[in-house]
Formats: sequence, C-alpha cells, structure tokens
Amino acid sequence: MGVRKFEIVAGEGFYLNGERWPMYGVCRHQDWLGSGSALTKEQHDTDLAMIMDIGATTVRLAHYQQSDYIYSKCDSLGLIVWAEIPFVNKVTGEEWENAHRQLRELIRQSFNHPSIYTWGLHNEVYKPHAYTAALTQSLHDLAKTEDPDRYTAAVNGHGHADHPVNLNSDIQGMNRYYGWYEREITDIDAWVEGLEENYPDMKLMLTEYGADANTAHQTEYLGESLDWSRQFYPETFQTKTHEYQWAVISRHPYIIASYLWNMFDFACPMWERGGIPARNMKGLVTFDRQVKKDSYYWYKANWSEEPVLYLTQRRNTDREKRVTSVTAPDGQTLEDRIEWTYTGEKNRGLESRERLQEHAGF
Repeated sequence: MGVRKFEIVAGEGFYLNGERWPMYGVCRHQDWLGSGSALTKEQHDTDLAMIMDIGATTVRLAHYQQSDYIYSKCDSLGLIVWAEIPFVNKVTGEEWENAHRQLRELIRQSFNHPSIYTWGLHNEVYKPHAYTAALTQSLHDLAKTEDPDRYTAAVNGHGHADHPVNLNSDIQGMNRYYGWYEREITDIDAWVEGLEENYPDMKLMLTEYGADANTAHQTEYLGESLDWSRQFYPETFQTKTHEYQWAVISRHPYIIASYLWNMFDFACPMWERGGIPARNMKGLVTFDRQVKKDSYYWYKANWSEEPVLYLTQRRNTDREKRVTSVTAPDGQTLEDRIEWTYTGEKNRGLESRERLQEHAGF
C-alpha cells in the first residue's frame, strides 16, 4: 500500500508527501504513425520508456482521456499525471452536458490511480467568454464534488492572467510559444516576471511551449524568432528555443510545473506545414519514434541523473559557415553546456577536432 499527498504552494512549487518535488513535464498525444490511436501495450511502454529516459517527472495527457494502461503504468513508474477531458479549441455553446458527463466519467473511472494529481477542464477555449467561464466554474465544482482532494486545471493560450475565462480552477495553465507563434524566444523572461509581480498568489503552470522541427530542415543561421508560415522548420531553431526557455523556467519556481509541447510528433490532419502534410512536428521524437531530435538530449542532460554527452547538429551536413559551433549538453544549466568550434582550414581547429573525437568516441 502506498500513501501520497500532493500540495501546490503558489510562488514556491509542488510538494509530494511534504517534500519539494521537481515538475519536469512533457505533453503526450496517444498516436503513432501507422497505428493511429489503436496502440499496443508495447507501444505505450516505448513512449513511457523515452519519457522516463529524459528524466521527466510529470506528464500531461493531452487533450483527452487516454488508455487506462497508461495511468496504471504511471502509477508504478512514479510519474505524476495531469488527466483531462477533450474540451479543446472550440466553443459551440452546446458542450455543457457532454463536458460534465465526460469529466464525471473520467473521475469515476480513474479515481483510484494515485499518479493523477489534477483534472484538466479545458484547453484554449474562449468565446463566448461568459458561457466558457461559467462552464469552467461548473466543471470545477463537479470535480470537487466527485473528488475534493485533487486539483482542477484550465489552460489559456493567452499570456495574461486577467483574461475573462481565467481563474475558475485551482491551477491556471498558460500555453506560450515565444519565438514561434509570437514575438521572440527571449520574451518569456518579461512574461513570467510580470506575472510574478502582479499575480503572486496564482498557481501558474506553463502548460505548452516549444517549436516545430523537421529533422530534414537544418541551418546555422538562427535569429530570436521564426516565421512558421514560411514552411521552413529547422531542428536547430527548436533546439535553441528549448535551451533558452528551459533555462528561464528552471530559474523561476513561480512556474509550478512546465510541460513542453510535445514529447512526440503527432497527426494534425488540418495542417499543411513544414514540409510534411498532416503533421505537428513540435515533438522531441519523430512520429514513428525512430529519431530523437537534439532537444531530446538537452532535456536528458538537464533532467535525468545519467551522465550525458551528445553532440548536436549531426544532421546538419551542408554547413553554411566556415567556422562551426557544436554544442554538447553536459550540465544542469544553460551556462554549463560545453561548446567547441571547428574549422576546416589547414592548421586551424585541429585541437578542437581532436577533443571532439576524444569526447564523442569517434
């Protein structure tokens, strides 16, 4: 028998059985290339093995109830779970009864899974604002009636706390894609600092962040933002996004938990973006689970307890610059990463090249 207690302290962090617990989070969609959502236990196990390998401690199962097998495995693995209903993106005004029924069934079916700490009520739903706010409050009340000891959470895609549908649940989630859908990568600093100052008592979680990455797209020329509509999704930009933004997240305990979007690429039938139809490529791993992108190793280096040394940009074979910078995640902060430069000019860069060979084993 196991006994556990979850507690969230605004501005401080997440506590498990009275001890501060790091919330290193990923979001997970339940689909594979060639299998859709009809996954075998072996496929679920493969996903969980990679989630554990990078050192994640919590997983957001977005945006719908997933296989009961997953909840059971998370119980045994010790992963802390955010479970949610599929009230996402659109509001018709006709969801009321369906949303209540789905939440009630999710709670009653999954109540005995100790890994679940919160019930997700919606993701990025807005107008009509009054209806959505009332529905969110009603779902919160339902969850507290069915299960008074767990938290509730709702997620907004806007970055300001005073949005009309916000603050109707215990946890306020916000999805932020700085550098991708808006502004620049570094604007995450001002965003979190502003919320810390103006809403110190809010239980905030960064519930989505990241950037798409087509592993066939590479470049050494990277700015602080990328125009996603141009259809060029370089892996190197995704890596830069995660390097910078995780460094910011790690410095701010005000962000109770963060959930990168996404652990795996997934199907998105409405999309024609980035050179692969019907695909969201924000995953750290490709849709077929065959390629771990550079960002995967950044998180493994920062989150896991295993020693990690991985040289980035190995797929960038057509170099654009005479001098090449290679990053090797090897520490707990952005400042601790190792960087070497190599140039092919005669009698230059030989020492750097030898160091690369020695440390990488090739």
